Amino acid sequence: MKRILLTIAFDGTMYHGWQYQPNALTIQEVLQKTVSNVLGRQTSVTGCSRTDAGVHAKKFCCHIDCEDNIPETAFTLGVNSALPNDIAVIGFKEVENDFHARYSCLAKNYVYYFYFGTKNPFFDRFALKLDKEPNLKLMNCFCDSIVGEHDFYGFSSSGRTVSQTIRNVTKCSVYRKEEHLCFDITANGFLYNMVRILAGTALDVGYGKISQDISERIFENKDRSLAGKTLAPNGLFLNEVYY
Repeated sequence: MKRILLTIAFDGTMYHGWQYQPNALTIQEVLQKTVSNVLGRQTSVTGCSRTDAGVHAKKFCCHIDCEDNIPETAFTLGVNSALPNDIAVIGFKEVENDFHARYSCLAKNYVYYFYFGTKNPFFDRFALKLDKEPNLKLMNCFCDSIVGEHDFYGFSSSGRTVSQTIRNVTKCSVYRKEEHLCFDITANGFLYNMVRILAGTALDVGYGKISQDISERIFENKDRSLAGKTLAPNGLFLNEVYY
């Protein structure tokens, strides 16, 4: 038995996230059916994490098991030719049999994209439009305050499915990149809606609606109501997975 690590990219606009759901179309369902058809046998695809409905990925990782040698080029071309245009396999690598796309993961990097100014139809699908530019210095003060190991319970939504809510954020910053403003965060794991809530809180800090040191109170009190709103999913990308 061989284990293959696949890296995929997807536009999540039309999907209800990664994980299979009985009554909604998901990335996992589409990819699993396509891979099974190409290989000629039922094949399970195991992902590195869940993603919310409407969230995108530049590098999402998943693994499959197969009994035969799979030619990388033929497999990738075959799967990509059968996948819809909003999903693509961009990486293929044979790994050890004990590798697991989820449990072997050391950290993930997410980026939330904003843009401001005139409405732009080429940005709206993948970034959140802002009416005015926030204060980047204040936003980065907030970002600095959440770096490290903390209990992020107050920065997650009630739909969380885990009891352990302590996470270690190793990097967080806000910066300009061409026409966009980017909220960039890396951590060893993320809670349900955590990135979208953190980005929303940083945005409110940048507009002066919330104090830049609000994280201390939220970490201490575990009070979701003190944080900013959960931003729309269209601006969020899973950017990198680290093993």
